[in-house]
Amino acid sequence: MKIIAGNWKMNGTRTALSEMINALQNIDTQNTIILCVPYTLLNIDSGRIALGAQDTSTHDHGAYTGEVSAQMIAETGAKYVIVGHSERRQYHGETNNIVQQKAAAAMTAGLIPIICIGETMDEKQSGIAMQVIESGVRECVPPNTNKNIIIAYEPRWAIGAGITPTDDEIAAAHKLIADTLSNMGLTNIPILYGASVKATNAAQIMSIPNVDGVLVGGASLKPDDFIPIITNVK
Repeated sequence: MKIIAGNWKMNGTRTALSEMINALQNIDTQNTIILCVPYTLLNIDSGRIALGAQDTSTHDHGAYTGEVSAQMIAETGAKYVIVGHSERRQYHGETNNIVQQKAAAAMTAGLIPIICIGETMDEKQSGIAMQVIESGVRECVPPNTNKNIIIAYEPRWAIGAGITPTDDEIAAAHKLIADTLSNMGLTNIPILYGASVKATNAAQIMSIPNVDGVLVGGASLKPDDFIPIITNVK
């Protein structure tokens, strides 16, 4: 069984989400399906499909105009929240420390954080990708955490570029993440791969050791694109 998570980013309407949920209700799969959607699309009857948000505040409440707390997200019935996505890091300057705070806030509210880590093209070309990945795990996972977390490895240079790392690159990154988590006393933590995932490559990616699922971007917006990713993998 794999975890198939869709990240709708700043896309979608309530009608589109309802149509997607209806399309997914009766497909033949044992995989866990998660849709991380804009805040405005939460609090909808999603049946067998789990819903999640795409970000949360580090704060519980207060004078933080425009922010949404983890508790507010949890009250919608959502179960998951993405923290530290590469676009949050790139456009909003989020650091590993901020991501750790957001993950901790999510867990306090009873949400499962999907903690994103990964290297940029500059870091890859400088030969420090593995150091960046390991430090991402160590610095983003809250101390004394329980096992209710998910890690998503995003090679940031591949996102939205139509580029997929080689199988060996994905395998090496995921093994490092699994080994680092084990060294931290955390085992059986799901590790997702996310970057340019589509129906034509998802099954192969998820056959790689230590890849427990995928975090899908654009291909999660339409049933015709998303369903094959779910059903091609048992």
